[in-house]
Amino acid sequence: MNDKAIFRLVGVVSIIVLLVVILLQANVVNLFPNHDVLPKWVQFLPTLNAIINGTCTILLLISYYFIRRKNIRMHKTLNITTFILSCLFMVSYLIFHSAGMETKFGGQGTIRYVYFFILITHIILAAIVLPLVLLSFYRGMMMQVEKHKKLVRWSFPIWLYVTISGVLVYLMISPYYSF
Repeated sequence: MNDKAIFRLVGVVSIIVLLVVILLQANVVNLFPNHDVLPKWVQFLPTLNAIINGTCTILLLISYYFIRRKNIRMHKTLNITTFILSCLFMVSYLIFHSAGMETKFGGQGTIRYVYFFILITHIILAAIVLPLVLLSFYRGMMMQVEKHKKLVRWSFPIWLYVTISGVLVYLMISPYYSF
């Protein structure tokens, strides 16, 4: 595949994922039409997502450590693992939100503003980082080192923020779950 085809593929995948997330949030798409008979395991998905995000945070930091020491093989292995985990996260996230389970933050006062700031920045940056990660991953796999480095200057800190803020959002909202 040439670069033009890769850019198109990344654009299409990013738009499809964004549209699916939007449709799920608006309850337009539903994998579980009968919300009264949800499988019990669906309730565990937010916890699983936080575990995956936390693991991705650690793997991204370890990957950074190894690339700083010029250990490309370990860096690549860790990034492949993080990429796979992020894909699993996305599947889990989409399944949970397709269940239509309501999650509302119940905190009051200043913590409410802090929560919504973290949540909103998390959502916006998660949408922005997807194409950056896909392109960074592609450039890295193709050993296009200079192009990879230019992308990673942006994708790494944003991806790291998204994984950390995902855990924070979970920790802040989970006490208010009613399922």
